[in-house]
Amino acid sequence: MSKAKVTFSDTGTTLTVSAGTRLIEVSEQAGAHLVCGCREGECGACLVRVVSGAEYLSEPSVLEDQVLKELSVPWDQRLACQARVLGGEIVVKPV
Repeated sequence: MSKAKVTFSDTGTTLTVSAGTRLIEVSEQAGAHLVCGCREGECGACLVRVVSGAEYLSEPSVLEDQVLKELSVPWDQRLACQARVLGGEIVVKPV
């Protein structure tokens, strides 16, 4: 199975995780303590800014895309409960 490195720029914590892992799960393992209300992509509380490596994240689902548009967030932000790592190296920062 493919692996990915995810770094939280606010703490400098880097974890190696399996491809397919959601960013919210990585944040829990890293102790990043992202706020996460629904875990279903509807509340928008778990926003992270993708500093680098956006190409190594899954494409936003229809639901995530809708929520991001409703919240009018910048293009570099994703919902951690929806975004899955695909491989490579990704750097994120909680919003």
